[in-house]
Amino acid sequence: MKSKKIGVIGGSGLYEMADLKNVKSVKVKTPFGEPSDEYILGTLNNREMVFLPRHGKGHRILPTELNFRANIYGMKKLGVEWILSVSAVGSMKEEIAPGNIVVPDQFIDMTRRRISTFFGNGIVGHVAFADPVCGDLHNILYQSGLNAGATVHKGGVYICIEGPQFSTRAESLTYRKWGVDVIGMTNVTEAKLAREAEICYATIALATDYDCWHEAEEDVTVEAILEILHKNVTTAQKIIKNAVSKIDTERKCSCKNALQNAILTAKNKIPKKTKKDLELIIGKYLK
Repeated sequence: MKSKKIGVIGGSGLYEMADLKNVKSVKVKTPFGEPSDEYILGTLNNREMVFLPRHGKGHRILPTELNFRANIYGMKKLGVEWILSVSAVGSMKEEIAPGNIVVPDQFIDMTRRRISTFFGNGIVGHVAFADPVCGDLHNILYQSGLNAGATVHKGGVYICIEGPQFSTRAESLTYRKWGVDVIGMTNVTEAKLAREAEICYATIALATDYDCWHEAEEDVTVEAILEILHKNVTTAQKIIKNAVSKIDTERKCSCKNALQNAILTAKNKIPKKTKKDLELIIGKYLK
């Protein structure tokens, strides 16, 4: 297995990576089915990169329909050790204006129809998730955002809803009372699976609207989101380019050993098929 690659998962508006060199597409098979699309491999600033359009080319997969396990497993299989996630989000605070960038450090999971773990089918594991993003990668993305000339907010709570509908006004106002900073439909599931796969994960959240809580602003619409997104995507590309140069080739964070004390099931009780399916992720702990 090749290693030391940096992965990028592009959300709404970011369907390809500019400035990639030596580009090729690869289809990856996983025990969990098909990923969202082919992975795009290439180099950026002399670092090996892997890009995946989260919703598939042409944006054809709903948030709930995403095969999150396959997407993250595919990244692991290709040797990815860091994932930079790019997502369009709604702002839940006045000071986070549309067009701003947020680098969240916490999540609230309001999804209810997703598989968000590699465990099950005869194996039990519980990873620590108090700090759900990689601290080192989080700091790099924030500094890279400043260097790109963006208005960046460091830290914040990303609430992940099921969708695909936007929030009701009652929900939006409730989330505001909870102290939520941004709202989206995808990132918490990716973060959970990345932690289990021992991959560093952090988010570049592109604020596109004020959801529907802001009385002085129009309610969120796809048209309004797309207008802001086109501007934000260029900034996101700059942030990624800056960040890639700052990511150390050797990880010093705890993400790389997230499963060290997480697996509770006795080795001889794990079913053969489950052990085979998860060899890539848990293999080093079963020797």
